[in-house]
Amino acid sequence: MNFDFTPEQHEIKRTARELLASRSSFERVRASAESGSYDEGLWRELRELGWPGIAIGEQHGGQGLGAVELAILLEELGYAVTPSPFLPSAMAALAIEHAGSDEQRARWLPGLASGEVTGALGVANDGSADIVADADRAAAIVLVENGGARLIPREGARVEAVQTIDPTRHAGSVAGEGEPLAGDTYGAIDRATLAVAAELVGVCQRALDMTLAYVKERKQFGVAVGAFQAVQHRCAAMLLHTESARSATYFAAWAADAEPERLPEAASLAKAAASTAGREVTAGAIQAHGGVGFTWEADVHWLFKRAQVDAALLGGATAHRARLARLAAARVASAA
Repeated sequence: MNFDFTPEQHEIKRTARELLASRSSFERVRASAESGSYDEGLWRELRELGWPGIAIGEQHGGQGLGAVELAILLEELGYAVTPSPFLPSAMAALAIEHAGSDEQRARWLPGLASGEVTGALGVANDGSADIVADADRAAAIVLVENGGARLIPREGARVEAVQTIDPTRHAGSVAGEGEPLAGDTYGAIDRATLAVAAELVGVCQRALDMTLAYVKERKQFGVAVGAFQAVQHRCAAMLLHTESARSATYFAAWAADAEPERLPEAASLAKAAASTAGREVTAGAIQAHGGVGFTWEADVHWLFKRAQVDAALLGGATAHRARLARLAAARVASAA
């Protein structure tokens, strides 16, 4: 059995890596973070490539590809720590397409697929959400609460800007009534969850790559620090976390397209692995960089900050491990 990407998927990955290497360099990430604004020229390029609609059905103006292709793009966007509304908008689009009514799909998906408008998705408690990525610019905001979800048009939402540890992505608190999404809310949120996991995989891979390059060049007592066993063990642990998150995430993406009944467990497995990896790998990267890793001038902190926020989005590792336990217990009980 071949577990590799198809030629078309490899081409998506190659195109994304090359484009973002030039258009979302750390220099541009820093400029975006310090100015508090996104690179609208880059977003326009992503729109022209059709990226916002890659996993949206063709009947709604998208490319009609699947969760695996979306995960590939998100991994590359995470690798570049790209400051853009792509992930929050993709999460909202997934929720609307898989849980929205025909009217909601017709109203919102064409604009989300073209990138003409953007969306956002967050978890609410007692009617409001404290942190919703890109809520300040989203035309459609989906709030998830107690197993249900509601869609709030921007004009009906009360949004206040919120600062998080990650200055490369905007955020806001949201309150508002909206209209319910009456479809398969859990399936929609599971797809959004694996999307976050995919971005975390990219963040982890970049942190690992940067660390390996650094420890091969940085010398102490005339020897590259990568020759020290303690550093090698740290890098090996970073690799283990990264590959575990990648395997779990692409299994979840495959399940979303091929066997949706396996998606609940797969999505929580992916998010638990990716949240843990995001925190561990980026923290390990800073430690391996030594004193310079704690400075503003070092680029590794952009990865650390993105990982901290993504790790908590739609539930952290502890929450998803608990969900996995409940799902496994229910499956055993039903088979008894």
